[in-house]
Amino acid sequence: MKILFVLNNFYTTGNGLAASARRTVAKLREAGHEVRLVSGPNHKNPDQQPDYLLKDYKFPIVNPIISAHGYVFAQSNLPLMEEAARWADVIHLEEPFVIEDRMIKICQRLGKPLTATYHLHPENITNSLGPLVHWKALNRIILTNWRDRTFNYCEYLQCPTENVMDRMRRYHIQAQCEVISNGIVPDPCIRPETPPADYTDPDRPLKVIYIGRLSREKDQPTLLEAMRYSKYARRIQLHFAGKGPTAKKIKRMAHQMYQEGVLSYDPIFTFEDRDGLRRMAAQADLAIHCATIEVEGLSIMEAMQQGVVPIIAEGRYSGTSQFALDRRSIFPEQNPEALAHRIDYWLDQPELRWKTGWRYVSHMENYSIEASVQKLVQMFQKAIDAKKGC
Repeated sequence: MKILFVLNNFYTTGNGLAASARRTVAKLREAGHEVRLVSGPNHKNPDQQPDYLLKDYKFPIVNPIISAHGYVFAQSNLPLMEEAARWADVIHLEEPFVIEDRMIKICQRLGKPLTATYHLHPENITNSLGPLVHWKALNRIILTNWRDRTFNYCEYLQCPTENVMDRMRRYHIQAQCEVISNGIVPDPCIRPETPPADYTDPDRPLKVIYIGRLSREKDQPTLLEAMRYSKYARRIQLHFAGKGPTAKKIKRMAHQMYQEGVLSYDPIFTFEDRDGLRRMAAQADLAIHCATIEVEGLSIMEAMQQGVVPIIAEGRYSGTSQFALDRRSIFPEQNPEALAHRIDYWLDQPELRWKTGWRYVSHMENYSIEASVQKLVQMFQKAIDAKKGC
């Protein structure tokens, strides 16, 4: 199958959309499919460029905000994009933005099948602009625009979670929606099968981690505030792995709680590579995920592969809580008291926590990138068949 991926920049780091696309494309190629890219340039490795290279587009005034969130936009090149579309059996859109809209018009003229992935909510964008996230009417306008300009022209739409599927149904998306996880790369669990000798030592620090970008929508402050209500606060060593636009604010807040004596250990902030994140998760007692706006949450899923019990926020625009095995690992979003209650529950029961962590190792096998790619290929084929049947 000849599959064309269209996105503003396949190579950018710092946002999950491009990282997910890179994993998916790699697995599709491993499975024997031809995959080409319409994308902006690879600035880190000039020798590795997309098949159809677009120039960068920089927005006046707001470009620093866009860059801080890991996004890079590209300029349309209609002759080049038409050449790409003519080559492909199916065209897959990774975003609902301008270059994808230009590609839709080309594909309509050529009669080419289109699919897309829902990777981000409107709130992911408005959240970076402060109080605009609370303008529900604005978010509705944006999503309606995405629906009418992009999603309704696709034969199929990949919804990574049930939460996304439910939202698409409320907006009456015309594309056929299928729940297909973006998938995680299977990593062997390096957590030992038996707890370490000091596991139940009442004096040892309890390692509580948060993996994810330091940004408004990830809501790290809720975890910090939960420490004011947890009976284990003075034993907890918080470790935040990530970087992002709210880093200074979160670090300042965390250190202040240490200075106040709420915490006995100054919270740790690092930015880890893949191996570092795996070791971090394997050694942790709990992994917390407070995101209020999130399509799927691959970072916490990857942590669960290492046998750490998660506690995940449940909210209207976050689908990540569907991966929890039971309600004891879910709390209402932006509710630090409820989060503290869940933290205390799991820290009270080290044996149950260890056993449950290994249940998560098995649970995550259902969301491997290989399984997701198989389902995507089936979706692509159905899109091709549907277009032929028109």
